[in-house]
Amino acid sequence: MSEQDLAEEQEDVGAVEPVPGELSAPPEPGDGLGGSENVLPEDVLPGEAAVNRAARRSLDGDSRGLSRIWPFLGPAFIAAVAYIDPGNFATNIAGGAKFGYLLLWVVLGANLIAMVVQTQSAKLGIATGRNLAEACRDSFSRRTSIGLWIQAEIVAAACDIAEVVGAALGLNLLFGIPLFPAGLLAGVGAFAILGLQQKGFRRLEAVIVGMVGVVVAAFGFEVFESNPDGAQVVHGMFVPGFQGTESILLATGIIGATVMPHVIYLHSALTQRRIVGRNSEERRKILRFEKIDVVIAMALAGAVNLSMMIMAAALFHGSGLVGIATIDGAFDGLKQVVSPSAATIFGVALLASGYASSSVGTMSGQVVMQGFIRRRIPIFVRRAITLAPALIVLAVGLDPTDALVGSQVVLSFGIPFALVPLVMLTRRRDLMGSLASPGWLTVVTSVLSGLIIALNVFLLEQVFIG
Repeated sequence: MSEQDLAEEQEDVGAVEPVPGELSAPPEPGDGLGGSENVLPEDVLPGEAAVNRAARRSLDGDSRGLSRIWPFLGPAFIAAVAYIDPGNFATNIAGGAKFGYLLLWVVLGANLIAMVVQTQSAKLGIATGRNLAEACRDSFSRRTSIGLWIQAEIVAAACDIAEVVGAALGLNLLFGIPLFPAGLLAGVGAFAILGLQQKGFRRLEAVIVGMVGVVVAAFGFEVFESNPDGAQVVHGMFVPGFQGTESILLATGIIGATVMPHVIYLHSALTQRRIVGRNSEERRKILRFEKIDVVIAMALAGAVNLSMMIMAAALFHGSGLVGIATIDGAFDGLKQVVSPSAATIFGVALLASGYASSSVGTMSGQVVMQGFIRRRIPIFVRRAITLAPALIVLAVGLDPTDALVGSQVVLSFGIPFALVPLVMLTRRRDLMGSLASPGWLTVVTSVLSGLIIALNVFLLEQVFIG
């Protein structure tokens, strides 16, 4: 028997055979999957037996077509929200306004990197029954785990600031509500979305996917209204180029801010026991379906980011408004160049992005606390606590765009502490079983991680020194 066959046989020893139609039991400790005694992920996002039954029919080969795929869709869409959060709005719009279509290839490349990273995160949850925070806790020393937890909580808090401020700015632009009261309303909306967890993760996913759909539709409309030059769009997407140091710095910001550390933790939690494979073959099938989920969700997120830059290039750069670098500046620019309706649609997209990403940030914080230190607080209490810094930012009158930029800087600090452990853990066969990353994939993910980390170091150096 080959080493691979022996490892896969050892994986399957002790695997729990679920009762048909019921939620699958988690892997037991010692089965080669890294089974965990921890709180079930349904405590983070409650599961639904109907989804599990549909997934079981798919895994058993009893479903065909779209019905075979749909039970596995959803986790990547929640993760994708982080890639179209309010922090992306300003960066993409500034790039398009200042440099036209020049940096579209950067957005496209960043999105491809995101697909690789999020697939690795999802794979960790599928293969081990653990999320990244739990796997780090079990693999590293307690001191290291505590350090990782503290930085992850800081990252989650920074994420919350960006998203609440973004939603508040959307309310301010649309309805003229002062920023502090708008921040309170943004918090109320996030509470309502999180309350859907009590109804099952499928409803929560549906609402978040719906909000992503609003953003996609809004920017589809904006691109249609902007009437971009198709030839220049294609050239910008596939022909790399720069125009001076400023364009390099902006490209660094786009790539460096692409991978959000909090959703690396969250994506692994969303897949860890959502649908549990009974053996290595089923886990490989689940991973194939999850790759489809990632490709669809990240392609939509990439389309939104490309649309933001294309719109800004066609409308602002083409009209000489190259100095637009803020969200409210883009809102006013749309009013001036296109119409008040176009500006309103832009504001709706910003609001939907802020609400959806705020909920995702809160869930990520819950995952890292439970995973690293085995402690949890009610998610509504967490939402109230993490809302406070954003409200303070709004109360003291800090410029919303400056707050968004500052939060992205903090997020940049957290990227190595999520990416490096992810690469280290997903290559381990004793942890991942037959889903362990092959050597070539480990090399690819290591190179991409090194690139992202280097770009973030450069970006931080420019912010604080340069």
